[in-house]
Amino acid sequence: MILHTLRHTLHTLAEPSGEEVRTQAFLLEQLRPLNPTKIHTFENSRNILVVFDSGVPGPTRLLRGDFDALRVPETIGVPYASQTAGVSHKCGHDGHAAILLGVAQLLHTNPPEEGRVLLFFQAAEETGEGARLLLDTGILEQYRPDEVFAFHNIPGAPLGQVLCRAGSFTCSVVSCDIVLTGHTAHAAEPLKALSPYPAARAITDRLLALNRYEMSAPDFQLLTLVQFRVGEVAYGVAAGDGVLRFTLRAKKDAQLQALKCELQQIVQEETSRTPELQYDIVWKEYFAASENRTEAVNKVRQAAKQCGLEYVTKEQPFSWGEDFGLLTQHFAGALFGIGSGTEQPPLHHPHFDFPDELLPIGVEMFNALLQLSGQHHA
Repeated sequence: MILHTLRHTLHTLAEPSGEEVRTQAFLLEQLRPLNPTKIHTFENSRNILVVFDSGVPGPTRLLRGDFDALRVPETIGVPYASQTAGVSHKCGHDGHAAILLGVAQLLHTNPPEEGRVLLFFQAAEETGEGARLLLDTGILEQYRPDEVFAFHNIPGAPLGQVLCRAGSFTCSVVSCDIVLTGHTAHAAEPLKALSPYPAARAITDRLLALNRYEMSAPDFQLLTLVQFRVGEVAYGVAAGDGVLRFTLRAKKDAQLQALKCELQQIVQEETSRTPELQYDIVWKEYFAASENRTEAVNKVRQAAKQCGLEYVTKEQPFSWGEDFGLLTQHFAGALFGIGSGTEQPPLHHPHFDFPDELLPIGVEMFNALLQLSGQHHA
């Protein structure tokens, strides 16, 4: 299939993280006729790792394209609209996966002359699970990539503009549930309840006071309140439990770990002011900061030049998290951005749709990076 047809099909199949059954089946259907050396699938995830091995000693290079969708209803009136109720591709992973299929087609026609190319079709990126699940299998210890590369489309940047930077490209991010447990009482006798509200209010106020919004500042950190809930919809019952949901982000992993410790201290202090009130902190959806190596960033810059694309050095990291960061914590490489248009709605917006014009640009960039990586080790 041609690239835009591949993307449109992936768009119709849109499935959320961890449930990418039909999407994985479609990708495998497209990959098998390309006769790669090996296709790895896994019992613990919908991840796919495709190997094109030259049989000649040389570098091992990994390229990643994610393919999970979001729990956001489809709102755009296109012939290839999502067929999954309440789920759609509002982050562009349909385009990322289609581009990686385009690279696979190139490797089928022009296999690597030395070394190996690994194509990582990643499930469950949006929940921060896919990369960890791949690492947990130990498969990358077998292949030991010399370099890893991935890109994300960037709405608001001119179409085809390449953005990158050495060091942190995306923030380290983690989410948490702060569960508060007291006990209920009749709504006519609220003083007999053990209410979590005073602690919930104090915890929230203190955590939000920790925000340092200026990205250029060395102490940048962002705590976002996602949900504040006390009690249930039961008008005869005084509240006895509650939950606070936050996301935390910082430029570096060490900063994030320090922020987690501070949160834990605040929760412990404020709950202790209400005798017998219990708490539990559940950490989830961790995204490691994407730490780009200088040598890999230089190759991204060279590849952009070879492709005739504008290259921009980003002054500060993006504030969002990216699951590829876990791979750059283990292997040398870089995550970069490619502009998807100045008029494109932001990521996760109901009107977002990956531009087909970006598909050949992405394939060309990945192919240029493969050529540059091969030259480095020749």
